[in-house]
Amino acid sequence: MKTTKKCPKCDSEDVLRIQGERQGYGAGNNIRIGLFGIVLTTRYLCCSCGYIEEWVDNPGEISRIRNSRR
Repeated sequence: MKTTKKCPKCDSEDVLRIQGERQGYGAGNNIRIGLFGIVLTTRYLCCSCGYIEEWVDNPGEISRIRNSRR
């Protein structure tokens, strides 16, 4: 949905992009890294069927996640 702007389940084009955010106590759409680090994720929601995808938009952040899990 990120690139096609179309739902892979129902073919709807009614897709909502929900930007990652940081909230108190680690809440929000993010991946925690260690005690204080986070990587924001962006969610894509199909407003027709409810299918959802979550993406890390910044490719450099993927290596931070990988390194934190080793």
